[in-house]
Amino acid sequence: MTTITGAATVAGIVGSPVSHSLSPLIHNSWIAAAGLDAAYVPFAPPADGFADFVRGFRGGAIRGVNVTVPFKEEALALATEATQRARRAGAANVLVFGRNGRVSADNTDGAGVLAALAEQAPQLRLADGVALILGAGGGARGAALALLGAGAPEIRIANRTAARAAELAADLGEPCRPVEIGPPAFDDAALIINATTLGLGGGPGPPTAFERARPGAVVLDMVYRPLRTELLRRAIAAGCTTVDGLAMLIGQAVPSYHAFFGAPPPAIDVRGLCLEALGEAA
Repeated sequence: MTTITGAATVAGIVGSPVSHSLSPLIHNSWIAAAGLDAAYVPFAPPADGFADFVRGFRGGAIRGVNVTVPFKEEALALATEATQRARRAGAANVLVFGRNGRVSADNTDGAGVLAALAEQAPQLRLADGVALILGAGGGARGAALALLGAGAPEIRIANRTAARAAELAADLGEPCRPVEIGPPAFDDAALIINATTLGLGGGPGPPTAFERARPGAVVLDMVYRPLRTELLRRAIAAGCTTVDGLAMLIGQAVPSYHAFFGAPPPAIDVRGLCLEALGEAA
């Protein structure tokens, strides 16, 4: 059992909404297994109150926070220093507060994407095929950067607002390019990533044309509630290999935990704990 004292290291997750997040379960399970004097808690400031939230912790009252929608881009803007991957992504999902008033930003979304693919689609060779990203927000930026680093030869970005897709592709440069949402975007794609919130809570996912993708294409959905989204069910029916958002969530949490608590997380089955919380079979 974890004992929390007045000297505890406190971290957390900030977003709106945030009540659905499994990050507290993941991090607090690691904290308990490691026997740390620490806690990881959720924060839900109002949509226009994120800047005040960050200013309130600049002195290091808490160690840091993971940042989720809709605050990722604002998080980077409020930081006093940032890693190259956060700057290139134009968004941050990790803020670490220093006692000297510094706010350090990082983006571990890309690390989460690569970890999830390595775990659930180890046969995929990112350097050998076209990748299609649906969405153009912070998660899409992190994913695109990870794919660039892995040598993807072509990264297509499709978004409901075409101008945002064009802006992201221009920011990251070749081989990223914007494409219109529609069946041609899926032509010969070896990897398809849903970086939108479509499908959250069991709603309909984005439109797809899996029949135009490469046979056996890999489909990753960043949404993890439900674990098997409507998009992933369609992908399975089309013969695709699927990667769920829980694998990505855990993958990005590993470097976050290290940033907050100064060591890698202990080797426990946090996925099993998350599946139990979701009411899913292992």
